[in-house]
Order: sequence, then C-alpha cells, then structure tokens
Amino acid sequence: MALIELKNIKKSYPLDGFDLEILKGINLKIEKGEFVAIMGPSGSGKSTLMNILGCLDTPSSGIYLLDGNPVQNLSPDELAEIRGRKIGFVFQGFNLLSRTTALENVELPMVYLNIKSNLRKERAKQALESVGLAERIYHMPNQLSGGQQQRVAIARAIVGGAPIIFADEPTGNLDTKMSLEIMALFTKLNEDMGRTIILVTHEEDIAKYAKRIIKIVDGEIKSDERLKK
Repeated sequence: MALIELKNIKKSYPLDGFDLEILKGINLKIEKGEFVAIMGPSGSGKSTLMNILGCLDTPSSGIYLLDGNPVQNLSPDELAEIRGRKIGFVFQGFNLLSRTTALENVELPMVYLNIKSNLRKERAKQALESVGLAERIYHMPNQLSGGQQQRVAIARAIVGGAPIIFADEPTGNLDTKMSLEIMALFTKLNEDMGRTIILVTHEEDIAKYAKRIIKIVDGEIKSDERLKK
C-alpha cells in the first residue's frame, strides 16, 4: 500500500463566472521513505498540489488516500489532526515567531499535541541538536542567519515525529552554501531517519538531491523520473 495515492485529483476555483481549473486529473503514488521533488513553472499547479498533499487544502474532485485512508472529504478539524500527527512543514520564509526563541518555536507544534512542558523542552532541544543548533537554542530568530532559521524550521517540522516532511522552496531565501547545507540535512532525514520528503522547487540543482523528480505543467504531470543514486 502506498503512503500517498492520488486518483484523478482535480482542483478549480471560481473566477468571473467560470471555474479556473488548476489541477486537471492528477494520478500519483508515493511510497514510504521516498524523497520526491515536484517541479514546474510558476502557475503550473505545483503549490496547489503541495497544499492538497499536505492537507492544507481539499480537491474539487478525486480521491486522496493517506496511509490507505481517504482524506479528501474530511472536516478542517480532522485535517488539522492529521497534520499534527503525520506531517511537518518547511517553508521558504521560515515562518518563525519573531518574539520567541528557537527552542520555543520548535516547542510550538507539541503544544497542540498536548505534550507536557518538560517533555516538550527536552524533545525540542534534541531536535535542535539534531540539526546542528545545540548552541543556539535560546537565540531569537533575528539573531540567527537565514540558514540557521531554516534549521530551526526543520527542527520544528520533525520534533513531533511526523513521518512526512513537506518542503516548499526551502532554499529560496538562502545563498548557495546555505542551500547545500540544508539539502544535505534533508538527505540525512530521508536516508538516516527514514522520513518521507516531498520537496517543491524550481531549481534543477536542488531537485537532484531527491530520488524522484515529478514535473507539473499546466496542472498535469508531464514526467515522473526516478534518479539513480
């Protein structure tokens, strides 16, 4: 059984009296432990696809199976529960709370999981240590470099034990050196920790860190290539 399976997923939005079709029938399977890059030009539908895969949005039609369970018709609260248990997110803009420390930022997802304070702090420290920030746990975001802020975001994504990590242009705000370090970290999460990584990027060099590259054009999958590693 695939970890993720999409069957004829479509997504459209009403616009000036007609429906603007963004996804035009996506069929896709992703297995547990894969490292997948989704590529496509601006407006191709790749971010819409990412939002549906990450349970941030729902399709207009079609079936989405996550761990064999249909999720396309779940309520917002039910989708939020799935995100809390199964999914971690890393975004281009880091999305850190500016007035809280790295440790407190990483603790935040566990608050919603009702994990006790002392256990939250211990797990957050361990997550920050695992991304190389053991000496920065009490720093505020504005005291960290862009690469360090993204490491905090990755620690926040993995701290709850989520088996799936979605990364939306995670190197978009970083220089080349920092980008390579962040991608090496994603590779470690995939190969050493068994996390399933789904990465959206428009950069060929970044996509090549994945083991599979899916290209989206005009709301349809145009190619699906498995890379030899």
